[in-house]
Amino acid sequence: MTSEDQEFEQALSQIERSLLEIKQRYAQVKRDQRRQAELKNRIDEVIPELRQTRSRQLREELRQIEAELETIELNLESRLFTWGSLREPFWQAVRFGGLGIIIGWILKSLVG
Repeated sequence: MTSEDQEFEQALSQIERSLLEIKQRYAQVKRDQRRQAELKNRIDEVIPELRQTRSRQLREELRQIEAELETIELNLESRLFTWGSLREPFWQAVRFGGLGIIIGWILKSLVG
């Protein structure tokens, strides 16, 4: 097996792993979105009952629902923006921003 074949095999297996991660993330997002909708519907049911009865049990259920919703929302947000996904745009901004500053200094020194 040549080095090109090995590189191709490694790249292919990396792509397969990435695809599997994307599929898993997509499934998790769908599950979280369904659960989020269920919890919001349950909140809509609990709030009127809570106003009428002022039950401690309903208040505790409402707190638990809100805590789970927060966790789900953080999961949905945090997985979308990871350092890995922001690394390339970040370094491009640093590179071109720095280049712009250097060009600006050069132009200012030539004009001034």
